[in-house]
Amino acid sequence: MSATVTTTATTGKTWDGGNEPLGASYGKMMMWFFIMSDALTFSGFLAAYGFSRFKFIGTWPIADEVFTHFPFMHGVDAPMYYVALMTFILIFSSVTMVLAVDAGHHMKKTKVAIYMLLTIVGGFIFLGSQAWEWKNFISGEFGAVETKGGAVLQFVDATTNKRVALKDFAVEIPSERVEKTKSKGIWFESGASLPSYSVEEVAAGLKANPNIVIRTEYIDAKTKKKEVLSHEASVAKIDDFAMVVEGANLQHNEYGHKLFADFFFFITGFHGFHVFSGVMINILIFFNVLLGTYEKRKSYEMVEKVGLYWHFVDLVWVFVFTFFYLV
Repeated sequence: MSATVTTTATTGKTWDGGNEPLGASYGKMMMWFFIMSDALTFSGFLAAYGFSRFKFIGTWPIADEVFTHFPFMHGVDAPMYYVALMTFILIFSSVTMVLAVDAGHHMKKTKVAIYMLLTIVGGFIFLGSQAWEWKNFISGEFGAVETKGGAVLQFVDATTNKRVALKDFAVEIPSERVEKTKSKGIWFESGASLPSYSVEEVAAGLKANPNIVIRTEYIDAKTKKKEVLSHEASVAKIDDFAMVVEGANLQHNEYGHKLFADFFFFITGFHGFHVFSGVMINILIFFNVLLGTYEKRKSYEMVEKVGLYWHFVDLVWVFVFTFFYLV
């Protein structure tokens, strides 16, 4: 039984599926399929983040007040500067990947190796920067108090409206605090590590310092800023104090609504896993370039395929940066 081939009269070309449908090799087509499916996954995550933020818009943390750190500049308020630098580094690594692919098209082994190495270095710098961001986000800088109803109360200076760390006003009260651990025989109760200060110490410091007031997590619709209470109203809130919160985790978040921390860990962590995978693959391709594997094949298509993945990772971060940090 003979196969029937359809011929286009106008162009004279035939296409029956063949080895390279639409002019793309099998490997490239599979990479595009993977990218499309992964794009839908990230779209779902960002959509969920958007719905959650819209639902809790009044208590959602403001990114400019959360990501204010910059390496070797302790105490300097630099909102979003380091995140912007991370973004620039990742985008620049995408440029070096383009140059590597172009050098591969011209069969220039040395240039491919150099640009691949620069791409790998950029990926490692981004991963290190993201780890540093996580460290600061988890450890926190100022501390806050969570109420019995789950609301987060931060402390600011009444004159400057700038946040004040618990260590700057909390009063040390000699008392014995027991951390719930198996080593102390409290195996039937789970407990987080003890914060630096107790609720009583924070309350005593608030009473003793009239310049320290509470800033709630509710954002005023007119001023677009969080509500700040008077000192008298702040002291009246003491009875509602439940626990001291330092930093953020999956249960508590000193910056505001805990879902913000949940999405931060999940979305940036998932993207970081993609970057780490891309760096590992790039290292493998880099060594193959040095060994002359693609010179022997007379083709650097593998560099182009991993380049597609790397560009996708960079593009996803642009959306994460825009919707998570900027908007």
